[in-house]
Amino acid sequence: MKHVTLAVVLTSVLALGLVLTTSGCGSKPAAKSDNAPEAAVQGVQYTCPMHPEVISDKPGKCPKCGMTLVIKK
Repeated sequence: MKHVTLAVVLTSVLALGLVLTTSGCGSKPAAKSDNAPEAAVQGVQYTCPMHPEVISDKPGKCPKCGMTLVIKK
C-alpha cells in the first residue's frame, strides 16, 4: 500500500510540475502601450557608447557587447 501511495504522490507532483512549466504559471505578456519606454520615437537614433558605429532606430542592446543603446546626440 505504501508503494501505491508513493507512486500516486510522485505522479501528481510530476504532473503539476509539467503543467506549471508549460503554462508559464498563468502569466500573460503585458500589452504594449503608446508610452512604453521601448516604443521607438520617430527621428531618434540609438547607438552603443562603446561602438558608435552601431546605430539603431529603436532602443535595445548592442550586438557586439550587449550594452544598452543610448540616444544618439
